[in-house]
Amino acid sequence: MATTAPAPRWFTETEADHSHLYVERIREMAADGDDLGGEARLIDAMVPRGSRILDAGCGPGRVGAVLHACGHQVVGVDVDPELVAAAKADHVGPTWLVADLSELKLSAQGQGEPFDAAVMAGNVMAFVAPGTEQLVLTRVAQHLKPDGFLVVGFHADRYEMGEFDKHLTGAGFTLEHRFATWDLRPWRLDADFAVSVLRL
Repeated sequence: MATTAPAPRWFTETEADHSHLYVERIREMAADGDDLGGEARLIDAMVPRGSRILDAGCGPGRVGAVLHACGHQVVGVDVDPELVAAAKADHVGPTWLVADLSELKLSAQGQGEPFDAAVMAGNVMAFVAPGTEQLVLTRVAQHLKPDGFLVVGFHADRYEMGEFDKHLTGAGFTLEHRFATWDLRPWRLDADFAVSVLRL
């Protein structure tokens, strides 16, 4: 008997109109001139120009759009069709796809070439389905080149760091660096945010 995969927390633990409100908030921030590219600047500094980058859990595309503007080949993936539609409407250039990260197989969507790097910003790991965290990391790892890397950021109170470290190891990654912010402030145990660089 076939089993149904658990639903991501993005759908089960948020308000019904959360996606629409999130898109509008990002658009308002962009219109106000807020800095929405901090995560992308870090990734850009870590890769050669023209790299192939996976924006895993891309939302409405703010990170992937900046990376594309820097000259990279970007594929953004999100489980929420409304967010992907907003990315397509607001940011022409990258490839935006609907897919569940726990079932990620981009070759089935015409994206079989492996990636140099991947990024998961915006608490993506805190919004995946309960119990699929290691599977999500494994699926992303399977899309990276040998020696490829993934940078993951999330609030530390939303995903226990010890669990995350077990999951990243189980997915085949090594923790290369950890910071308390996307602008690389030093990690400390009482930090409320974690940015981790994972290497295959």
